[in-house]
Amino acid sequence: MVILGAGGREFHNFNVVYRDDPRYHVVAFTAAQIPFIEGRVYPPSLSGPLYPEGIPIVGEGDLAGLLSLGGVDEVVFAYSDVPHEHVMHLASLALASGADFRLLGPGSTELSSGLPVVAVGAVRTGAGKSTITRKVVRLLKEGGRRPVVLRHPMAYGDLERQAVQRFASLADLEGAECTVEEREEYEPHLKAGVVVYSGVDWERILGLAEREGDVLVWDGGNNDLPFLRPDLFLVAVDCLRGGHVSRYHPGEASVRRADVLILTKADLVPEEELARLEAVLRDLNPRAPVLRARLRLQVEPPGELRGKRVVVVEDGPSVTHGELGEGAGARAAREAGAELVDPRPFARGSLAEAYARYPWMGPVLPAMGYSTSQLEEVREAIEGAPADAVVLGTPADLGSLLDLKKPVYRVSYELDEEEPGLSRHLWERLGR
Repeated sequence: MVILGAGGREFHNFNVVYRDDPRYHVVAFTAAQIPFIEGRVYPPSLSGPLYPEGIPIVGEGDLAGLLSLGGVDEVVFAYSDVPHEHVMHLASLALASGADFRLLGPGSTELSSGLPVVAVGAVRTGAGKSTITRKVVRLLKEGGRRPVVLRHPMAYGDLERQAVQRFASLADLEGAECTVEEREEYEPHLKAGVVVYSGVDWERILGLAEREGDVLVWDGGNNDLPFLRPDLFLVAVDCLRGGHVSRYHPGEASVRRADVLILTKADLVPEEELARLEAVLRDLNPRAPVLRARLRLQVEPPGELRGKRVVVVEDGPSVTHGELGEGAGARAAREAGAELVDPRPFARGSLAEAYARYPWMGPVLPAMGYSTSQLEEVREAIEGAPADAVVLGTPADLGSLLDLKKPVYRVSYELDEEEPGLSRHLWERLGR
């Protein structure tokens, strides 16, 4: 077998389905979407006694070569936020070699908890899923509950060290040498006083997290399906990308499986477009109620951007493989009266490669910080652009990681429902 991944679900699927089953032998994982995650080994401490040497992780581009050698009976697809067509191209490659192609479903991969589980997912990266997660956590705390956040893995570093990760303070992020993408997800929860778990070995993680709270909140990174069986599954649908609801994997499955659908950025599209989108959603999932919401933006410090020329740094995955182009930072800067300076002419190295690979990106910088060299490339592009200030549209405190000479403004965004309904659905499922 070969398991196709992107530094997350592939390891979970292996751990819970294949690791201890001698009927299967995984010859390799492949890696996509995220830079610098191939060329490693899934270590023996995680792969188990059937794999004393561990399992190699190679680039997805090496899949054809692996299949050409023969002996691969099955290829398992195990990552997310990709077009259906992309999945089927890989399926066709597997089938042409004579191998089976497989997708594991929730029945095979979801873990059961003794605590209530609220899971938050989305159709696409950049839909505002994290704002829903934060609101759920606030509602739970206001209702006297002790939520613990379990964040979809971002296994970009030392996999053995990342088997089980617990974050309770910003200092813990430093100790774990977290990437910018990890910081974007963890920092807001830590600042709100909520413990976050992540990592690779989810059976161990679940046991530890259950000791710390009375409700588990699954934060589904990269729009993956939950690793835990949810009592309530909330799914964000980005109104600016409404046409994506039935074109991406596993976004369409999430829409069909959702208990509640939340239309984010509903204030940014015309009413007739919203009505068409709601009709599509009703067709895909007639049992799920649909809520409308907007993302409320705030710039700190306020009131100082009018007339300034600014470089905008956005959440990396949203504007790269998420195909958003630009995000909350650009919108907030324009609404505040600032002029965006195009940073693309000042990009070099992997940053320049990202612009070539994702041509839909607008005049913004993706917050790519998977390595020290990438952080330096972002810093150099910021300093090279003829701008008065920097606007950070990423939740991570990127300004503290870079020695910037320009003034820094941060954009925060929170979920505002058009008509309150999230709280009602939450407590209906969980009970008071």
